[in-house]
Amino acid sequence: MKQSTPLIRDRARRLRRNQTYAEQKLWIFLRSRQLAGFKFRRHYPVGSFIVDFCCFERRLVIELDGGQHADHTVADQRKTRGYRVLRFWDNEVINEIDAVLERIRQVLNQPSPYPLPKGEGEDT
Repeated sequence: MKQSTPLIRDRARRLRRNQTYAEQKLWIFLRSRQLAGFKFRRHYPVGSFIVDFCCFERRLVIELDGGQHADHTVADQRKTRGYRVLRFWDNEVINEIDAVLERIRQVLNQPSPYPLPKGEGEDT
């Protein structure tokens, strides 16, 4: 997957500083390997796109959606080749965080269908 540009990395930094309430709430549970010991990144560039949350080890992307929810299947496949994508509504994260975390745990406990390319992923 092609590398991100300085412009995309700068935009990702701005998104991290201006998270939605739902993103803040989910990040509390994902940060510092708190969920099943897996490392997550937030507002992280994957190629030329910025995903809400990403676990490289399991090749999992988590996207949160606000009030408008469209069919994102084609867009998800295009921007996250080789990554599984979980989508949640903001209100699910806000009102049903335990169910959201359980669904994420279930996917994390499944082996990734795609191995990490050599040299890609986390160093620690």
